[in-house]
Amino acid sequence: MEADRTVLCSESSRVCQARPDPCLLQARVLTKLLETEERYLPNTGAFLSLQQEIQPHMRSRLACWMLEVCEEEGCEKDVFPLAISYLDRFLSAVPLEKSRLQLLGSACLLLASKLRETQPLSVNSVCAYTAHSSRPGELRTMELLLLNKLHWNIAAPTALEFVEHLIRATSLARVKEQVVRKHTETFIALCAIDCEFTSYPPSVIGAASLVAAITGLHDGQNEHCLVHRELTDHLARSIHCDPECLRTCHERLEAVLQARLQQARGRAPPRAAKSGERERSRTPTDIRDIRL
Repeated sequence: MEADRTVLCSESSRVCQARPDPCLLQARVLTKLLETEERYLPNTGAFLSLQQEIQPHMRSRLACWMLEVCEEEGCEKDVFPLAISYLDRFLSAVPLEKSRLQLLGSACLLLASKLRETQPLSVNSVCAYTAHSSRPGELRTMELLLLNKLHWNIAAPTALEFVEHLIRATSLARVKEQVVRKHTETFIALCAIDCEFTSYPPSVIGAASLVAAITGLHDGQNEHCLVHRELTDHLARSIHCDPECLRTCHERLEAVLQARLQQARGRAPPRAAKSGERERSRTPTDIRDIRL
């Protein structure tokens, strides 16, 4: 009897995941996403002029903390970029004291998890991640303020929502597709942390991250350049974007990636190369060494 109860408890606590719906990958869905994303873009110019106490590096540090909370809680992958969207939109509209910045980030996480999670984060658990510097009452008040300043428009598209559409627009082997998808998600998280990418719409972030993931898998400079140029032009047409804008975003992403890799290698002891192992100039596999 006790064993049966244990089985029932374990089955009841299991979260059911919805199967992928092919209808959501139709061309009309991508068109609607492209139309919708324009309404949720933050005013990046207003951030620098409006915020007197908060600097871009503070926002990046907060984003790193938010990502750590999402990873620790095992949140759905689109909770973090959605929370960052809330954060940037709020900071481009409302002046905030730096003492309340983590409280705002906590409210963004809480709200995003409610929209994307079947088992959203609780107020008490989020407060615990702030070492209880934020109280439950304060967090609830900030959440209401956040909703008010966002005009309750919280179903913002994220870069992750464009990834599947863009992958279908490329010809990838099924095995490589899984690797590319994983690296693309990491690149998107990297863009969400860095303030340089707040001016790009989610579709461009998703496309640039996919370009970085795919081109990094190709050895040889000539092959890399060829794949990069053709893939960029193809994806730019898919999202109705200027190819030069997409190239610029990808180049910035590559620069940020190299900086992160250098930081990671500077902290880690040198690794001896295995027999027959070749060194590659660009490899998204190395992105696993990055501590975001």
